[in-house]
Amino acid sequence: MAKYSAIKRRTFEIISKAESGDRASSIFDWSIMALIALSILTIILDSFQNIHERYQTLFQTFEVITVIVFTIEYILRIWTADLLYPDAKHPRLKYCFSFMAIVDLLAILPFYLPFFSADLRFLRMMRLFRLFRLLRVLKLGRYLDALQVIVKVIRTSGPQLIMSVVICFFVMLFSAIIMYEVENPVQPEQFPNVLSSLWWAICTLTTVGYGDVYPITAVGRFFASIISLVGIGIIAIPTGIIAAGFNQVINKEQDKDAVETMNDDELLALQGKVIKQLSERGYSLVIGKPTEPDEKEGKGSDSHT
Repeated sequence: MAKYSAIKRRTFEIISKAESGDRASSIFDWSIMALIALSILTIILDSFQNIHERYQTLFQTFEVITVIVFTIEYILRIWTADLLYPDAKHPRLKYCFSFMAIVDLLAILPFYLPFFSADLRFLRMMRLFRLFRLLRVLKLGRYLDALQVIVKVIRTSGPQLIMSVVICFFVMLFSAIIMYEVENPVQPEQFPNVLSSLWWAICTLTTVGYGDVYPITAVGRFFASIISLVGIGIIAIPTGIIAAGFNQVINKEQDKDAVETMNDDELLALQGKVIKQLSERGYSLVIGKPTEPDEKEGKGSDSHT
């Protein structure tokens, strides 16, 4: 039993993101990343008819090998899920419904589905499912710190980004209604309804401006000018949110790295500064744990901790 646990623990360490000095885990990470890159490259090359006809067998063989490796990796991650989620009641179930596990499953699913049906219509639909193979590139998120930073930024800035999207939608809808009311009487074929006018609003607010639909009245051009200027600000909202999120996450990572690289004297100096700050705010420190401020100092029990 001890040997089984040791093997399981070592397997978990290898398939997890490599720690410094773990050669086996580093080799595994780089091998998976290389396999993902080659898999995406074969999808691109296979789209060329002449290359497809010449190397079809090679591509199919490589696809089988890739799917076998990714399937083994997926099974191992499910097997070691209790080490990833030690406090979860059903760790394997929790892992199976995690984002990266769904990506892993969708990356290999198109290969296995044809074995479960001989229906030609179903097999034709499988061509659409083959697009899921492109999700393999998302597997890189486990191994690249830069991608993990992007995920952290999107996760922490999620509510603000959602609100900015809602604002963008209402601005586009409002713009579409205005242009429909102004332009529909003079060019009903270009602005037949609000939904069709929404196409113009999207193109204008995103500053794409295809030019296939445009206002011809003076009032329409006036509103179009204002909407175009508003579009510049609307696009800047999510950009600013993401930029601020990147700045926040990077600063946290830098602070964390700075603390980890401090020597004993620097850590003691930092501890002294923290104790001084807490004392100035009316806290006392007991074995490194801040306690409630004393009521004698005029601060009630509902003061912040």
